[in-house]
Amino acid sequence: MTKENTGKIRQPIVTVCGHVDHGKTSILDRFRGSSVQEGEAGGITQKISFTKYPFEQIIKTCPLVKKSGVKLEIPGFLFIDTPGHAAFTNLRKRGGSLADLAILVVSVKEGVQPQTAEVLQILRTYKTPFLIALNKIDSISGWKQHNNLKESVENQASNVKDEFQEALLTFQGTLKEQGFDSDLYYDVTDFTKKIAIVPCSARTGEGISELLFVLCGLSQRFLKEKLKISNDAKGVVLEVKKEKGMESVESILYDGELKVGDEIAIASFGEPIVSKVRALEEVLPLSFKFKSADNIIAATGARLQLTNKEGILSGMLFQKIDKNFEDIKKSFKKEVSSVLKMDKEGIIIKADSLGSLEALIALLKQENIHIVRAGIGPIGKADISAAKANLEINPLNAIVLGFNVEPEEDVEIGKIKILSHPVVYKLIEELQVWRQEKNAEIEKERMLGLATIGKLEVLHNYVFRNAKPAIFGVRVVAGKVKVGIPLINDKGEEVARIKSLQHDKTNVNEATSGQELAMALPGVTFDRQLKDVKYLYSNIGERQIKEFKNKKDLLSAEELRVLQEVLDLKERAALMKK
Repeated sequence: MTKENTGKIRQPIVTVCGHVDHGKTSILDRFRGSSVQEGEAGGITQKISFTKYPFEQIIKTCPLVKKSGVKLEIPGFLFIDTPGHAAFTNLRKRGGSLADLAILVVSVKEGVQPQTAEVLQILRTYKTPFLIALNKIDSISGWKQHNNLKESVENQASNVKDEFQEALLTFQGTLKEQGFDSDLYYDVTDFTKKIAIVPCSARTGEGISELLFVLCGLSQRFLKEKLKISNDAKGVVLEVKKEKGMESVESILYDGELKVGDEIAIASFGEPIVSKVRALEEVLPLSFKFKSADNIIAATGARLQLTNKEGILSGMLFQKIDKNFEDIKKSFKKEVSSVLKMDKEGIIIKADSLGSLEALIALLKQENIHIVRAGIGPIGKADISAAKANLEINPLNAIVLGFNVEPEEDVEIGKIKILSHPVVYKLIEELQVWRQEKNAEIEKERMLGLATIGKLEVLHNYVFRNAKPAIFGVRVVAGKVKVGIPLINDKGEEVARIKSLQHDKTNVNEATSGQELAMALPGVTFDRQLKDVKYLYSNIGERQIKEFKNKKDLLSAEELRVLQEVLDLKERAALMKK
């Protein structure tokens, strides 16, 4: 690094996050004067992107800086626009979160949604300072824009003001439940104790200048020491991209200076990947375009052309190699292993980056869900094998979660459940639903291991043998029947245990509702004992009937009906004996 860069202050890295469709990208569009949001599929950000926001643009967009007489020392911002899921709130750098600050975007009428709560958990876990953009104030019926935001909030018509205050107080109450005290930005006296709320509208532009002003104030006041550029070039890989036959590594340089020809180490799950920087491209200010560069200085978004790209994973750290390569190796290993603290038993998870993986692990652990294996990239054969082992250990763990990743094409899933979703809370929600259903299924199987609920219709036209054993046709009307289970007739009298079942001339162990088959009953003479019998039932003991009745929710309506018929038959038979 050149001497003039050492000790300089870099741009704060600001992540813009929140619930899907609350206006994250629209607010950034207002900052940079573009309309990226309109071009996104369905108006939802499809991938992470960064915006280099220079000092000149701050002054242009935020006249409050000049008016207030603040001497702004930061050279600008590097904004990171995240997809709807919370993973990139958790982009990691050495020893903490990549984001120096976060803007949490919340729709005034919708308040804290599941993804908002998820982001708040991650911001709290990694102690990332943030402020809140309370967006879409123009959606409040009758809202009128005044000369400045404070005046707007205080001088609305009484019904409009009441609606805004109600929404604000509800939102603040929910924030309080999440462990955060908050207030409107102009009422906050201590920004270390209260979260600043800036009402705004990405559509009309109201409050955008104030949002930027608060961001500048927080950066200047609390981040100055943290923003000093050091001699070590350090960054994070966002993703490996293929464009026009060229593979480049899209990344963020968060410290130091990187030059063409520098040798870098990139963290991995094993030994670091060592590569030389063949070419550099830096993102242009207020743009998604890149320009070729000989060197880049933090903080900035860049594309690196590397001599060795084999095995590079999203979310991994990289650092320019100096004399202390062994120290770099140790710190990489420590950083990666701190993410991958696994349990002895648990589910298998995959994600699209190290940050995503860490976010998923943190949120699963909050739900007391154990993880036995975790990794980056698509769901592969090894993941399925690990899940198959869980079929024997604990079937509730025979599942693979994919956060923003899918199974590889040639993977055979078999009995393993795969759940994939681009939103963390949805993924965890679906996992919990599946586990409840699976648990009910296991419980039902346990109960049906004790007894089988089944009803058979005797097909009198198909008597193949009258006795020793009697062999005749039956249709399974409801539930199922198995070889070896005892049967009663439609008077509640014991008949015999099923000796064998044959379907399409093949012996089978069980039959289910709708099937027709031949059944053999030992010790029965058909024309004497079954001539006038229409239905046969599986014989279920009183204790088993009671257990079934206590777990009604596990049985189908059909099974419950048969259970009641068996109970009625048994009661009738008992009365006849008296």
